[in-house]
Amino acid sequence: MTSTKRLLPPFLDGKTTLLIYERWLQRKAAAHAKRDQKRFDHWKSGSTYTDDIHQAVLRSGGKDAYTGEELDWSLLSKYNNEESKAGRHGYKAGFALLPTVDHIEADNCVASFCICSWRTNDAKHDLSITSFLKLCEKVLKHHGYSVAKDA
Repeated sequence: MTSTKRLLPPFLDGKTTLLIYERWLQRKAAAHAKRDQKRFDHWKSGSTYTDDIHQAVLRSGGKDAYTGEELDWSLLSKYNNEESKAGRHGYKAGFALLPTVDHIEADNCVASFCICSWRTNDAKHDLSITSFLKLCEKVLKHHGYSVAKDA
């Protein structure tokens, strides 16, 4: 039996299990640690990444940090590469609200994470939050919307 020092965030109760959540945390932490080791001249332990990502999940309240949308936590560990190959774009589109982890500032050597949907993360990619917001503004203006920042 696997022991953990974390509890399932209350907003995930009934949407996923602690076992699936822990597996997701471990996999996201390992992927980000590996990526950061290649990109930056620093090293943090995998457990530090796991703790940092868990804290980002808690801060999220289950919502996308950029859009405010409710994320579909029931999709954790459901993506299937073989089905994706067969279903192509249509299959992946069904995972638009799959929670994932984003480096808030991709070029920052200190990992700071937030939780967002897979769709949002794909759109933001490696952009800083400032660059991402500028891109979003350009897209909206190009399509006839006016953009004003709330005070």
